Amino acid sequence: MNHPPPLGTSSVFVPNHLVWAILSTLFCCLPLGVVSIVYAAQVDGRRAAGDLVGAHDASRKAGWWAVASAAALPVLLLLWFGLFGGIAALGALSGN
Repeated sequence: MNHPPPLGTSSVFVPNHLVWAILSTLFCCLPLGVVSIVYAAQVDGRRAAGDLVGAHDASRKAGWWAVASAAALPVLLLLWFGLFGGIAALGALSGN
């Protein structure tokens, strides 16, 4: 007897990037990381519902937002030190 698989059980693996989303949220940029977590949480539900195209799309977006969150950290650090380093340099120059 050849029965079709039950609905919602797909054997296709779609990475959800949830670990990277959580880590980038905790250690990098909170707003961008939260967007990544939202997309990562959608992947498994869409795959289980049989929406493989939607699952791959959510997976791609979750990975992209996690990378954007991680890349935002060095940019924000450079801006932080540039701003306060510039203020410190101006304060040192005006003290003469």
